[in-house]
Amino acid sequence: MASDFLLFQLASASALVGMTLGWRGVMTRYSGFYDLPTAWSNVFWGILVGGFYGSLTHNFILIPYIEQLLVDEQAAVVNPINLLLLCVLASVAVHLLLRRDRVRKGSSQTTSGWALGLAIGGMLAMVMILVSLQSSDFDIRLGVTVLCLGLFGPRCEALICSFQGHLMLQGRRWGAVLRGAFWRCAYVVMFAFALVNASAWIFIIPAALIFNRYSESWIWESIPKEGKKRLRKIWARNAREAQMLLENAASQQGDGGKAAEE
Repeated sequence: MASDFLLFQLASASALVGMTLGWRGVMTRYSGFYDLPTAWSNVFWGILVGGFYGSLTHNFILIPYIEQLLVDEQAAVVNPINLLLLCVLASVAVHLLLRRDRVRKGSSQTTSGWALGLAIGGMLAMVMILVSLQSSDFDIRLGVTVLCLGLFGPRCEALICSFQGHLMLQGRRWGAVLRGAFWRCAYVVMFAFALVNASAWIFIIPAALIFNRYSESWIWESIPKEGKKRLRKIWARNAREAQMLLENAASQQGDGGKAAEE
């Protein structure tokens, strides 16, 4: 097995790729219609919170879970109280970061939550990828696990944080914390199980894709009415330009075909 330094570099790169794809998939679509500096500041806080969250999850959840599974072949979660406490603390931390004045002033809880979640999920995914690389030799199953952790680890946490911000916009403060803690418990348990059994992705990936469709509606609802009108005009103009390009390309191909026949 490669050195720990190389494994750490591979885990970091995989998590960064997932964070980048998560940002491009949602945040770039609404670029210019949310508070970008606040979103980037939440990326910093997400890295900080995610570092502690990932370290505690590694020490109290992942390692005991894997050791028990290897020794007793039982998939039960070790110390569920630790799991609940960690997820509640993470949800409270997200709540405190999303209720800051600069976030509430622009009603950007959902977009800031997405950016915050990408960073937290990226740090947690990095820890899980490093654990999976250190605990087994490279094969197809390990490759699938690393790929899926890198792609869906940041995105799933971003979905949870964005959903928590969406509930905060609706005035459900403690309800947002409790629901966020519930989904984080399910997230950590399923991803920990995926480290030893790749079939867990059969359940994780469809759920992530389904909730990813709702995330756009959460962000759309947080945009002011004037911004929505401008955004619709931009999308309509882009659609017309794309249609014109397709028509021009088709006409040029047709002219080229006629010239070849002549």
